[in-house]
Amino acid sequence: MTINEIKDFLSERPGYLKKSADILSERLNCPLEDCETALYEARKLAREEQVDNTNSNESVITEFEQFLDKNGINPSDVSSVKFWQTVSGQQRFSVVTKGESMSVESIKEEIERFAANYSPRVYKIQRNPIIEPVAYEISLPDIHYGKLHDLTLTQVEDEYMLVVEDLVRKASGLDIEKFILPIGNDGMNSEGLRGTTTKGTPQQDSAGWKDTFRGYWQLITTAIDYLKSKAPVDVIVVSGNHDYERMFYAGDVLAGWYRNDANVTVDNSYDSRKYYEYGRNMLMFTHGDKEKPADMPLIMATEKPEMFARTKHREVHCGHLHKEMVNEYRGIKVRFIPSVCPNDEWHKQMGYEAKRTGQAYIWNKFKGLEGYLQSNVI
Repeated sequence: MTINEIKDFLSERPGYLKKSADILSERLNCPLEDCETALYEARKLAREEQVDNTNSNESVITEFEQFLDKNGINPSDVSSVKFWQTVSGQQRFSVVTKGESMSVESIKEEIERFAANYSPRVYKIQRNPIIEPVAYEISLPDIHYGKLHDLTLTQVEDEYMLVVEDLVRKASGLDIEKFILPIGNDGMNSEGLRGTTTKGTPQQDSAGWKDTFRGYWQLITTAIDYLKSKAPVDVIVVSGNHDYERMFYAGDVLAGWYRNDANVTVDNSYDSRKYYEYGRNMLMFTHGDKEKPADMPLIMATEKPEMFARTKHREVHCGHLHKEMVNEYRGIKVRFIPSVCPNDEWHKQMGYEAKRTGQAYIWNKFKGLEGYLQSNVI
């Protein structure tokens, strides 16, 4: 990487400005001297921007004083004020004077204005007519984003997207009505600041908890944006035993991000087991570390009896084991899905090994599972 490319990396991940050149050099596999130069210049630029922001704040105060003068409002009569900025950079003010209270309607209007300014733009997507509809489930559990192993975070992100794109390319002959995208299932390697699994087992991570949280949900938005250009995407958030809490937080970020996008739905409900109905198909998504596989069909029927009655083809999809395992109980398959995650040092020492594989399942709306496609990580 060039010095400018390293500076671009630092601008996208400002948390690394506080780290040493040694850490940055190891993270990016770049010469130490280039990292020292890039860090020096990036830190200098950050300080200058901080000064510019201070001057900008003084400008905002000046504009606010002009606003009060223009509207004949005495500064001593101001009870509260809210500042915001439009996408074009114009300052806006909402002033409440003493003796005046904000109505529910005015508060609602302020929230709507704020959302309108900051929500991502959503465009209508033209699609080809569907003749024989299928739902295409791209299931990549247990990527353990942030785990310390031989790959950098950038390489993990690149591999994830290459697998997603390869699975979509291999399905080019299908009439995909929608994508099913289960995420999580140990999407992140640890519970943030604690640096442990949810139960407290210490983990070795390659980056800080803020970088891994932001990096993970941004990776998922990249995948969703790629998929939604081809068909609507139904995202299903499944918490794992490494990231039970953080996956809920990431799910809420994604639900807010796509709240105005008709091409994307996000199921981030409180339930640890998520259910999905497509035509005559019923799917249960769970991490698989708590329930006994043989009990899962009865759990399905008990928790969602009406969906169970409406459907004919039923499966349970789990993560957790990082390898493919399938068993069938009274006509209902319980499937443990493989992972693309590389082994860390502990798994190597223990002799654990599994083929790094991504899989996608083809669900015919009425005939059930018609097979799956696979992308192998080499």
